[in-house]
Amino acid sequence: MTVARLRQHHSQELAYRQSDGFEVTLFWHPVTDGLTVCVCDQRRGSYFEIRPEPHQALDVFYHPYAYASFSTVRYEDERLAA
Repeated sequence: MTVARLRQHHSQELAYRQSDGFEVTLFWHPVTDGLTVCVCDQRRGSYFEIRPEPHQALDVFYHPYAYASFSTVRYEDERLAA
């Protein structure tokens, strides 16, 4: 699910950060009370999403690559790297 599609499902952005082509967004989904951390890394040409447990959400937000193996959506294409 892309960031645009998450917004269409009435998700609320709780946190956002970006630096040097790297973006991380934490969304809350009120209908399901679930969370999603979306990571877009233009340096590597990758995008992935992680659905953390509530007690892990901020840790996943600040250290997404430590949790990348738990991603539910993953896309990587070096041709897209900046």
